[in-house]
Amino acid sequence: MCGIVGFTSNGHDPAAAKRTAQAMADLIRHRGPDGEGYYADTRAALGHRRLSIIDIDGGGQPMFNEDGALVVVFNGEIYNYRALRTRLQRLGHRFATDSDTEVLLHGYEAWGTALPRRLRGMFAFALWDRRTGTLFCARDLFGIKPLYYYQRGRQLLFASEIKALLAHPAFEKKLNEARLPDWLSMEYLPDSETLFAGVYELPPAHTLLWQDGRLTTARYAAPQFRPRPGSLRHYAGAIGDALADSAAAHRIADVPVGCFLSGGVDSSLVVRETARNQPAVQCFAVGYAEQAYSELPAARAAAAALGVPLHETTVTAADFFAANRAIQWYLDEPMPNPAEVPLYFLCRAARQHVKVVLSGEGADELFGGYPLYQQAVWAGRWQAVPRALRRALAGLLPGCGFLRRGALPRWQRAARANYVFETTQERDKYLLRSYGAPAPARRCKPYFDAVRHLDEPTAVQWVDMQTWLPRDILRKADRMSMAHGLELRVPFLDRRVLAVALALPRRLRCTGRRGKPALRAAAACRLPGRLAEAPKRGFPVPLADWLRQDETYARVRAKLTGPVAARFFDTAALCALLDAHRAGTTNAMTKIWAFYCFIEWYELYFEEKIPPVL
Repeated sequence: MCGIVGFTSNGHDPAAAKRTAQAMADLIRHRGPDGEGYYADTRAALGHRRLSIIDIDGGGQPMFNEDGALVVVFNGEIYNYRALRTRLQRLGHRFATDSDTEVLLHGYEAWGTALPRRLRGMFAFALWDRRTGTLFCARDLFGIKPLYYYQRGRQLLFASEIKALLAHPAFEKKLNEARLPDWLSMEYLPDSETLFAGVYELPPAHTLLWQDGRLTTARYAAPQFRPRPGSLRHYAGAIGDALADSAAAHRIADVPVGCFLSGGVDSSLVVRETARNQPAVQCFAVGYAEQAYSELPAARAAAAALGVPLHETTVTAADFFAANRAIQWYLDEPMPNPAEVPLYFLCRAARQHVKVVLSGEGADELFGGYPLYQQAVWAGRWQAVPRALRRALAGLLPGCGFLRRGALPRWQRAARANYVFETTQERDKYLLRSYGAPAPARRCKPYFDAVRHLDEPTAVQWVDMQTWLPRDILRKADRMSMAHGLELRVPFLDRRVLAVALALPRRLRCTGRRGKPALRAAAACRLPGRLAEAPKRGFPVPLADWLRQDETYARVRAKLTGPVAARFFDTAALCALLDAHRAGTTNAMTKIWAFYCFIEWYELYFEEKIPPVL
């Protein structure tokens, strides 16, 4: 796991270009504290910050092929690199290292732009072909590892994190203000744009090709749900086998490996599979003094049942708010999901003991774990009722959200939009100006249009895998772990596990009353006690309670009435929202935290000298 940067231009000075690449890489040195390397010629420059995990002595980057015509920088891990290495050796390729990075060079020589389809792992890489003047980049199937790019004229800049672009003289830092309403509704932008004007995120399962000033992106894989008949017992076995195989692959490392453990079924399964081959694997959990929100009791019970040691971390309100400034810096774009804060502390604690952790992200999206999917089951059944009757009932009971949403098209009723605000009218009353932004669900319509043929809960799952998973779940997992030089691996997000998930009949992914039945059946065969039925908790945070305390209230109010708030928002409306929350007449935690995080992020990136003092 590392950080990569680079750029292309026509006729730059290699020495100066190398210095620029180093300045870019310095801004993401937290991703690779173990080493650095740079390459530059007259047309391109590449930089790399290394976190040494595999082939510690021989895996330095940038890495070259035998004749030096190809050079690559790479962030991630290729878990099938040994099998690919053997195949390439049979084709006549010679390897100089035992690093998975070298497989990318010889793989590109053998298979060209088809290379990413053969890779099993998490990755973002950039490969420069000096002979053809071609830059080829690719991102993994799920979007576990990030990659951003920025084009200005015939120059192309790229980096693992947006902040690295700030060090390049061609980069013009500007807020993509037109997308502020979308972000405010959804906590992220559901497409390739970012809150920095002109900066784009390469989507998951995509490649980027740059040659002669022309940029082309293409999708190299498009997984589809294709349910196949099978019993619960059959699929429970298939899931267990696939996860065991994936966990074994994800343990490949030349450094100590640990696990996150929340006490839920997903993390417990990952720990169990890891502990089978690594007894007494070190596990890590985070919680709060407020017991109602803390997952530490559940984590302790799971650790005891699995027979593994547990390291506990407790986060206070003071810790929470003090860390948010640094967290927004590491995130690149503001993210008001409070779960990122305990994750930040969990990663910091784990890094004191191990360099790699395995975690349970992705299980809910692949196997149907969110209540949203169960609601979609009922919504799908409701659509079978004649439309006239549905409209009539919605008119008789206008206060019933289920009936009201049931009268809407699927892309409106099912999208994970309006996450922060129920309506655009409610959102827009806090904005100082009108942006003419569409309803946030409209941004998700293209995704739902692409899967009209799927039943409703399956369509919602698919859309989540394209939007929510890479842009929220995996983004905060990558940034919070890399902030501490910790490699976080996600065994559920693996090609073989995905193949089983895509074949599951819908009834084995979710029902109207139960999530993840097949995964829980697999867990029942493998986990001790009642761990397989552990309820889904998410990442609960006592923020709503803290916002009602005097000290926290004053801190937040000062931010909501400051100069940045006054530039974008109706500060009187923000204060009224905060006061209503404090009085207990409403729970506006998510909305308040969204405004607070945006303001703090904007101060960091647009009001202060970069890099900030954290």
